[in-house]
Amino acid sequence: MEIYADNAATTKLSEDVLEVMLPFMKEVFGNPSSPYKIGQKARNALEDARKKAAYILNCEAREIYFTSGGTESDNQAIISAARIGEKQGKKHIISTNFEHHAVLNTLKMLEKEGFDVELLQVDSNGLISEKQVEEAIRSDTALVTIMYANNEIGTVLPISKIGEICRKKGVLFHTDAVQAAGHILIDVKKDNIDMLSLSAHKFHGPKGVGILYVKRGIELSGILQGGLQERGKRPGTENCPGIIGMVKALEDASANLYKYTKKLVPLRDKLIAGLEEIEYAELNGDRQRRLPGTVNFCFEGIDGRSLVLLLDDKGISASSGSACTSGSSDPSHVLLAIGRTKELARGSLRLSFDESIKEEEIDYIVKSVKEIVAFLRSQSETYKKEKQINECCKKEYVV
Repeated sequence: MEIYADNAATTKLSEDVLEVMLPFMKEVFGNPSSPYKIGQKARNALEDARKKAAYILNCEAREIYFTSGGTESDNQAIISAARIGEKQGKKHIISTNFEHHAVLNTLKMLEKEGFDVELLQVDSNGLISEKQVEEAIRSDTALVTIMYANNEIGTVLPISKIGEICRKKGVLFHTDAVQAAGHILIDVKKDNIDMLSLSAHKFHGPKGVGILYVKRGIELSGILQGGLQERGKRPGTENCPGIIGMVKALEDASANLYKYTKKLVPLRDKLIAGLEEIEYAELNGDRQRRLPGTVNFCFEGIDGRSLVLLLDDKGISASSGSACTSGSSDPSHVLLAIGRTKELARGSLRLSFDESIKEEEIDYIVKSVKEIVAFLRSQSETYKKEKQINECCKKEYVV
């Protein structure tokens, strides 16, 4: 059995998306900035895609900018807000301690420029409250940037309420919605969002293309130097096939959101229930406020990387955390942020699936994880000693 359970890292390009992309690779391949017919056909398709994306997010077409993906969108949004604040004498930025590195590393760069970055502490479920944000906002706060849903543990943040606080306080609000877009309903007006980032490859679109939504009236800074594409704010020849494919994928995801969620949530909860039967297993993230297809566990006494490799031998593709940090030996900053110890965080497993998952595949995943965890623990002298100590402590407590 072959099961792909790492959709939080990337998703398979859908056949429908590929079909709409192909003509813009083969026939309508012109540069959208060219004046002749083949170029203008590409331009018209590009602007039509912009209108469709705006409709889905409930904004104006001119508020949509096409980028290379979530990382670029995050960078441009945060840097733009920082520059706006700097002109006004505001250099305080609020975020959380479990953001994606595209956000955290941009904030580190701004810190070197003299910005005061405050990272709010999430709770043990990976949540922050609007009250925390309200209490952190100061007279010199330039920006609040908080992710819509966490990419590792799947927790969904109270974005609408946070945005409402920011709107009331007159502070710009950006959200990294890369993991949320296509999986939960997003409405930039109802959610009080000023800037939003998303990436196509997280919802069956192509890699290398994304969107940055910027509310009209916000001065967007260009972080690349070049031509006048994207109204001079994002130079470079537009990735027309990628953009067309991304918007088609976003349309399909939005149209099927309710149906897919209705299917995925019971299977997700069945997976959680099955993995919780493993001794010394800890679910990471909030039980209710989580993405429909994301599950993250820590298993005491094992190495998550070994678990992932052995699952691969059984035909299951999974991860021990964010794909963007897979080369690092350090434990996940997300798991440390919610209070997991370094030792426990190293025994993590993220399983993320899409609408194609079947119940028998969930059963196979549970069975396989149970077998591998038991095997790895049987090979660990450290785990055996810790278990003996725990058992002794339990007996003494009972006595």
